[in-house]
Amino acid sequence: MTSVDDPNSQTSDTEEGAEEALPPLTFRQMLSSTLAAAVGVQSQDNRERDFSRGKASHFILMGVGFTVVFVIVMVMIVQLVLGQLS
Repeated sequence: MTSVDDPNSQTSDTEEGAEEALPPLTFRQMLSSTLAAAVGVQSQDNRERDFSRGKASHFILMGVGFTVVFVIVMVMIVQLVLGQLS
């Protein structure tokens, strides 16, 4: 039987409140994390920040957006190179 003054329940409430108090990631932080993921290099601190404060849906959208922009840029570069060689 647990009482209202159970120290374990107070600790978990405090930890949950601390996680909710963290501000969400800014667009710039999410963009830098997305670019770092594309290159394959990310610091441990940034990875922990992303998992504790970021939302998966935001990172999925950033990843899809980055992929679309990357493909468009590659197509433009190929068009430019082939256009100048012909």
